[in-house]
Amino acid sequence: MNNLKSNKYPFKRKKFYRKRNKYHQQSKVYASIDLGTTNCRLLIATETENKSFLIKEAYSKITRLGEGVISTGLLADRTMKKTISVLKTCARKISYYKPVKMRFVATEACRRASNSRAFVEQVKKETGIDFEIISFEEECRLGVSGCLPLFRNNTKYALVFDIGGGSTEISFAKIESEKVKLASAISIPYGVVTVSEAFTGKGLSYTGYRAVADKIKSYLVDFDKQNNISELIKNDEVQVIAMSGTVTTIGAFHLKLPVYSRRAVDGLTLSVDELMIAKRYLEKMTYQEKFDHPCIGPQRADLTLPGCAILQGICEMWPFAKVTIADRGLREGLILDLIANNKGKADEC
Repeated sequence: MNNLKSNKYPFKRKKFYRKRNKYHQQSKVYASIDLGTTNCRLLIATETENKSFLIKEAYSKITRLGEGVISTGLLADRTMKKTISVLKTCARKISYYKPVKMRFVATEACRRASNSRAFVEQVKKETGIDFEIISFEEECRLGVSGCLPLFRNNTKYALVFDIGGGSTEISFAKIESEKVKLASAISIPYGVVTVSEAFTGKGLSYTGYRAVADKIKSYLVDFDKQNNISELIKNDEVQVIAMSGTVTTIGAFHLKLPVYSRRAVDGLTLSVDELMIAKRYLEKMTYQEKFDHPCIGPQRADLTLPGCAILQGICEMWPFAKVTIADRGLREGLILDLIANNKGKADEC
């Protein structure tokens, strides 16, 4: 299992780190990192009495590690260097809370790139962070687990989709006796970064938009039939949960937030009409307006329209009436998994 070696840190520890470590030994501390195509996300939390967790620190940074992978099959030197710089910050934050149980995972960009193993070794050498490249099935399982606090008490089935940077993962889960079983999952090779790169420029034409939405639907036809999802949705037996920066931005627009707030958006339930109104507002914004908007910014301005096209295909595929927006997922699932199974290794002071 992954471990963060204390002698690997590229910095000197200060005395107050030691004092803080002694304090944190009073409760179990866990850390997870989700390294995706677009973002690097760190979560540090302590276990609570009900097998849940209390967040001590959350950190997220856009690195766009997977930029260019679709055309070259390789992680670029520039994005790898930027990602390693961000991971050094993660290592410092983790050391502040040691000892911890931890698990660090990489997803689609590293699954695709032929030089990802070498990159993972370089990360370990420079930061001490030891990544495992997980399958999309494991990614889906952990993503569903991370959304557990958002499930309604009467939920029989859950359809969870995550519009990522390099791919879109869709999970179908059964809830029995308060336990969640991942019944089926699919990974579609369309994400906001891959679509943005396939359709060059700072926008997406109507033709391109429709092509993406239709392609998403085509991937979902067999998945839908195999799991009888449309029929279950019509019978109001399925809770739909949406993860991704695209959907959380739409939630922020619905609430008319001047600045993004995770507390306001996470767990927000919208009707499809409300979702579509906010989505259309986002779609009509110019690139410069997105660039300047505090809920989007320069690093994501070119990714929102591809995300909307993917979301459009999902919404056209399934006749759900409501969707719950989740500003949570894989990294939270990792923490819950560590708590439930006592996985991971404790770093030594």
